[in-house]
Amino acid sequence: MSGIIGSKLNIRGSGLVAKLGTDGQVLTSAGPGKSAVYEDIAGGISWQAVETGSTMTAVAGNGYPINTTSNTCTITLPSSASAGDEIIFKDYARNWATNKIIIDSNGLKYQGDDDTFTVEYTTDGQSLHIVYADATNGWIPISDDDVADVPEKGNSEGIFGFGNGPVSMTNLISNVGVASTDVTGVGTARRQLAACEYGGDKSIFGYGDTGSASSLSNKVSNSGVIASDVSGVGTARSEPAACSYSSSKDKGIFAYGYTSSVVSMSNLVANTGIIASDVTGVGTARKGLAACEYAGDKGIMAYGNDPSNTAVSNLVSNVGVVATDVTGVGTTRASLAACGYGYDKGIFGYGYSGGYVSMSNLVSTSGVIATDTTGVGTARAYLAACEYGGDKGVFGYGNVGGGVTHSTTNLVSNTGVIGTDVTGVGTGRGNLASCSFN
Repeated sequence: MSGIIGSKLNIRGSGLVAKLGTDGQVLTSAGPGKSAVYEDIAGGISWQAVETGSTMTAVAGNGYPINTTSNTCTITLPSSASAGDEIIFKDYARNWATNKIIIDSNGLKYQGDDDTFTVEYTTDGQSLHIVYADATNGWIPISDDDVADVPEKGNSEGIFGFGNGPVSMTNLISNVGVASTDVTGVGTARRQLAACEYGGDKSIFGYGDTGSASSLSNKVSNSGVIASDVSGVGTARSEPAACSYSSSKDKGIFAYGYTSSVVSMSNLVANTGIIASDVTGVGTARKGLAACEYAGDKGIMAYGNDPSNTAVSNLVSNVGVVATDVTGVGTTRASLAACGYGYDKGIFGYGYSGGYVSMSNLVSTSGVIATDTTGVGTARAYLAACEYGGDKGVFGYGNVGGGVTHSTTNLVSNTGVIGTDVTGVGTGRGNLASCSFN
């Protein structure tokens, strides 16, 4: 007889083991939103060196960090055991989903099943704590939860694309925030579009003005290559905003914009880069707003013109639902830009408010926009912004008035501080969009 037990063991989110402690303790949590605490393990556990082999034999009373980066690991349990014997296994490199561990119970039962069953664990970050009960049930997992990772870094590189002309040229941003020279454009030249990330490491440009409102989109690969046009989905419009969302950090949303008047509908982007049809709008219809991520899995859309400049904001949940208006904070303005920084925070910057401005507003991990921060760098509008280096951001390009455009960039540190002007690279232009990739 054979079967797979692992499917009933690999249950995410049950809120058990979260981090290995010292002196025979394990850091545990009662579940989402509950405080983590260290709990004693009866008799203590002796932690061993990291195991990297394809096979190993476990000894009761020990804890084993298992590194499966290079291979699957088959673990043989003791051939005899006494009630209360304990063993802990920990996914050292967060790689068990790629290279699993296999438990050979060595003639004893495992969770009440005979040794003829196959027991596998295939969840990244998992911690497995087993105790021997008796001959009837054998080894029993008392915790087999995955461990929450440290906050994931954002994408390491970025891309600025399209813009006034209209044009379809792009400029890549390196992982240290350096802009590249112009790359010949792919796709229909347009301006007043938006862009966001999807799939965890890719991005997409969408909508805009080609001479008339458009719903075309162009995917960006995880190496920064723009694909040809994809036929539009949803209402053709210009001046929308876009950002990513979801607990898996792999989906996006376009929202608001201008047709023959301001609108508030939204269009979700799947983790495959497919744009969905219109979702009925929520919040004040407007154009020329900006959007960014916050809290690692949510988004925020703010500012814009309705047709008066506003500072109203709308939060986007981790399932892509746009919330009702939040009273605006900071100077009312439009044609600004926004990006994430520091893994879980955001920043809105620059824009037009009866004149070109350079102030910024930080976004907290709870989606609260702060009051104005005195501007740094050339005041301008119709610019774009994206992440780079995993936890930093960059504002770039834009219009300073009188038909004068810039390719100047300003770096944003991982604490949300905007740097002074960096001499521009590539064609100066406004009404472009930007997003990041990995």
